[in-house]
Amino acid sequence: MKKKIVTLGEIMLRLSTPGNERFIKTQSYEVNYGGAEANVATSLAYWGCHAAHVTVFPDHEIGRAAVSTLNFAGVDTSYIQYQEGRMGVYFVENGAMQRASKIIYDRFDSAFANLNPDDFNWDKIFEGAEWFHWTGITPAISQAAADLCKAAVEAASRLGVKISADINYRRNLWQYGKGPLDIMPELIAPSHLIIAGLTDFENCMDIKESDYLQACAKAKEKCPSLKYISTTNRNSISASENGLSGILWNGKELLQSKSYDMTHIVDRIGGGDAYMAGLIYGLLHEEEHYALEFAVAASVLKHSIPGDANYVSVDEVHQLVEGKNVGKLLR
Repeated sequence: MKKKIVTLGEIMLRLSTPGNERFIKTQSYEVNYGGAEANVATSLAYWGCHAAHVTVFPDHEIGRAAVSTLNFAGVDTSYIQYQEGRMGVYFVENGAMQRASKIIYDRFDSAFANLNPDDFNWDKIFEGAEWFHWTGITPAISQAAADLCKAAVEAASRLGVKISADINYRRNLWQYGKGPLDIMPELIAPSHLIIAGLTDFENCMDIKESDYLQACAKAKEKCPSLKYISTTNRNSISASENGLSGILWNGKELLQSKSYDMTHIVDRIGGGDAYMAGLIYGLLHEEEHYALEFAVAASVLKHSIPGDANYVSVDEVHQLVEGKNVGKLLR
């Protein structure tokens, strides 16, 4: 039986300038759809899991087009709601060499931000589920989205579903009168796995440490359910070349992955989501150190794929972990 993982979060219309064209010069945009949690679901569905994504779309053709992209990867879209409203949008200008990439968001007052938390039956959604994933983006969007996330976390905890969270702190999103420390600690408390850097610890858990191990230990004190804490280490040499590795704290020791030098990056957006999906898949199927290596390899491969979603196979990830067929022409 396929392992069922549920994800929750907004999906936006992504408009990217062609190639490395600049915003001020472009005459057209390439269309994609993406959102952090949906990107995780897409990877997991593509890898053969039963991945179900929960969100709200505007009830028009653009919303339906976004659903079709999830269906392409095999994501279960049966829990998606539709209502009046607009689609969140973000614009991407891909950098190159020493010129940084840029993103402009236009997502406020979207259909997702104005959802009704009572429209979702979490007991039904979590039937047969082993895992629930959310991110710090969702409760930052609006009070309604925060209430929905809280209801989902409480139901998952009550039903014994493992919970993961990428608690990424987005300063510009918290605009509805609440701050992350008002909302996030309660949501993080029942988590099994979190992705967090030192800035996330400080802003979302009020943990002020300069040492990552000490920050992890304090997070565990606050949240006894935590079994794993992880983050990636990125060395940005230029927009076109980054180094990437990952670390995973298992409550006893800090596991370190091998490091990759990524040259000629195609698209780095979604790299963190590919890492998160790799950790979930790895911890469900492999021992923990291999799970870390699988996550980093999945993220590395995402940097070669245009768009938000990571359309690479499980075998391709395994081969990169094992150093097989790297950059070869396969016939």
